[in-house]
Amino acid sequence: MSSKLYSRIFQGVFSVVNQLMPHRQPKVVSGQGSIEQLPQLLANNGVKKPMIVTGPRVGKSEAVTTLRNALASSHLFAEVTPDPPISQIEEMVRQYNANNCDGIVAIGGGSNMDAAKAMGARIARPNKSLEKLGGVMKVLREIPFFVAVPTTAGTGSECTVAAVVTDDKIGKKYAINDPVLCPNIAVLDANLTTSLPANLTAYTGMDALTHAIEAYLNKPYHIKHTKEMALSALCDIFKHLQRAYNDGNDLEAREKMLVASYNAGIAFTVACVGYVHAIAHTFGGQYHIQHGLANAVILPHVLEGYLPKCDQELADLCDAIGLKCDGDKHAKALAFIENLKAMNKQMGIPEKFDVLEDANVEKMATWAEKEANPLYTCPVFFTKEKLAEIIRKVG
Repeated sequence: MSSKLYSRIFQGVFSVVNQLMPHRQPKVVSGQGSIEQLPQLLANNGVKKPMIVTGPRVGKSEAVTTLRNALASSHLFAEVTPDPPISQIEEMVRQYNANNCDGIVAIGGGSNMDAAKAMGARIARPNKSLEKLGGVMKVLREIPFFVAVPTTAGTGSECTVAAVVTDDKIGKKYAINDPVLCPNIAVLDANLTTSLPANLTAYTGMDALTHAIEAYLNKPYHIKHTKEMALSALCDIFKHLQRAYNDGNDLEAREKMLVASYNAGIAFTVACVGYVHAIAHTFGGQYHIQHGLANAVILPHVLEGYLPKCDQELADLCDAIGLKCDGDKHAKALAFIENLKAMNKQMGIPEKFDVLEDANVEKMATWAEKEANPLYTCPVFFTKEKLAEIIRKVG
């Protein structure tokens, strides 16, 4: 049986299972200053000594200092690095247990939340390594009470069931996917995003846009309103990302981006992502390319690989964002892709990475293929050779 046929059969079966699975969502607490409600939210849920998980930049922020003063018994871990490695997560587990913590508060971007989720998985499954928890539905036990507080508008980690970690021995990124990893509460406070530098605003915003586009295109997995949520997120990002990039204190744009990121997160949690993410993870694991940046650079090339199969879907997206194009559906699809490239250029995102070593292409293509096939219902099936072609093109 060919790899393509096997993948399509797997996806057909999983699409039926997907309709029947429970899809968890966090309770959302939103609005400017909503982080101030966090101590009471924890108390209401019986959490007395949470572990606050964040990175060095956010750990020094006024918001975290104020929160720690309000949570006198909390324990702070403020050392999360991008692409959190297994060794660091094991140290987090050790500190959580040593300090008798009873809940998790993750503050920051995707890396901070991924690290916190992976820590939670290890706490729930103390006798299983992270390597053995990698994949789908391997945790299957409730993790400690978990509150996610994003300071970026992009990853959607505050509402997803996945944690992406890095095997620091070989530089490979992989995901742990399980409904138990979905946070109990998501706090969406736009005030926390205003200090995000312009370049990270661009990268994380393009990450959210990639989530929305890939989820939108993965039609077989859609349930209820996930397609509409992906489309809503996409339109909001096209409308507000440039504003947030140009003026970090534009709170309306920041709030709209937080909501868009959340909606895209819900959509791709159900519908999955695609080859853009599969390739981006290989560049992140091998070369520590920031994840949103990787997605932004790779996205146009993958969409070009979907043509002409996806002419109609991309033409519909062209119309949805109000892009003027008088041509046929193929011309509209091309116009949509060119607009993505223009967005990247306007926000200082390069066309390629210039880091790739030829010796790593085969390995990276293998990793990307293993991540994407058979799970992701991408509209066009990419072989390992096609993935290697794109890796070389953007590398």
